[in-house]
Amino acid sequence: MATPNLVNIATITPKNAMGNLGDTSRTTMVDVPDDSAIKINTILICNIDGSNAADATVEVSNDNGSTYYKIISTLSVPADSTLSVLDAPIYLDETDLIAITAGAANDLSWHVSYEELID
Repeated sequence: MATPNLVNIATITPKNAMGNLGDTSRTTMVDVPDDSAIKINTILICNIDGSNAADATVEVSNDNGSTYYKIISTLSVPADSTLSVLDAPIYLDETDLIAITAGAANDLSWHVSYEELID
């Protein structure tokens, strides 16, 4: 278990992760595998409710889920709209997690576009 050396990357694999938030529990969007790093390019949050705004919180854990750090806190996503929550890419190291929590059940869906880097 070692952090990949970005100078000697053997493979870069584009990936997508997506889901619907059926409840208000923290949901892992991406869990970085051992011996990998990922570069998150885009996080999109869509409110599929046609009438009401819904809040979303996005957090990162750098200790496999023991502690979380907010990168977006209770962001209001207007009804029938999609928000992009990253201005620039971020990197996550092996066993890091990125998670989302909805303020209302069954209102939000999410999409993460990223690259997995393995040396």
